[in-house]
Amino acid sequence: MEPVNLSSAAIEDLNMKKITIVGVGRVGESTAQILAKEELCREIMLLDINEGMPQGVALDIQESAALLRFDTRVNGDTDAAAMEDSDIVIVTAGIPRKPGMSRSDVLDTNLAVIDGIVDNMLHYAPDAMLLMVTNPVDVLTWHAWKKTGWSRQRVFGQSGALDTARMATFIALETGYSIKDISPLVLGGHGDAMVPMTRFTDIGGINIEHFLSPEAIEGIVERTRKGGGEILELKKNSSAYDSPAAAIATMVDAISHNRRRIMPCVSILDGEYDQHDIAMGVPAVLDETGLIKVIELNLNEKERSDFQRSAEVVRADINRLS
Repeated sequence: MEPVNLSSAAIEDLNMKKITIVGVGRVGESTAQILAKEELCREIMLLDINEGMPQGVALDIQESAALLRFDTRVNGDTDAAAMEDSDIVIVTAGIPRKPGMSRSDVLDTNLAVIDGIVDNMLHYAPDAMLLMVTNPVDVLTWHAWKKTGWSRQRVFGQSGALDTARMATFIALETGYSIKDISPLVLGGHGDAMVPMTRFTDIGGINIEHFLSPEAIEGIVERTRKGGGEILELKKNSSAYDSPAAAIATMVDAISHNRRRIMPCVSILDGEYDQHDIAMGVPAVLDETGLIKVIELNLNEKERSDFQRSAEVVRADINRLS
């Protein structure tokens, strides 16, 4: 059976005609391939400062269209003006972590990169949504929101979708049950202080405590917190890119198809969870206009304490920017 292919007319009916990805490293390239294959927009624009790189990656992906059966057009450029008319700009640019580095360790370098990109967005794509992926994603999402002056509906980050996917993976590996039936939840900052929410995690609607011992659950929690670092240590020369790209594509799919999906995203908090003027991973609703609602859960004492501890880590980096 041939892969299902949307008609060009169907693509035109999507809520997003153009997506720009800034930063054509491994995450950016993998993201572009998934978005094109799933036909989530009419055009993908790849932007990078390295001449020839975005054009070459775009052409490589475009040449897979006949085999993967998609009509999305993929282009590349080094001129920021090419992001004009974008419905959403996905930022993956910046230096990645190396083994032994935390996400905060790349803040100073990546902050300067993000400043340039946001300036270009304000000039060339002032009506777009901004999806931040570059680490430390919580801090940079907050910084981009401050710099743009846009509503929090239009500026959000990716991490929660990735962290929950990692947690689901570890639960599936531990239990042997289908990952399709596993619904985890991870809150907090995207780092070692993230808060895997076991009370809100189930397999087929049944809490994981029914299937796993407290020791096994704690092992999964710790492995989730260090999921990105585990991949980095194993690969040595590269951080994760396939799973982050899939998480990005899942968020874009929710927006492009106006699904009103509930998923954890890096969101600007304005009183939710007793936090103000900060960006952290929380469950939120995504539709065609962006992040339309933050869902505030009724946390118990331990969960509130863990979330507060995670917020303190994020806020420490934010304070470095003041």
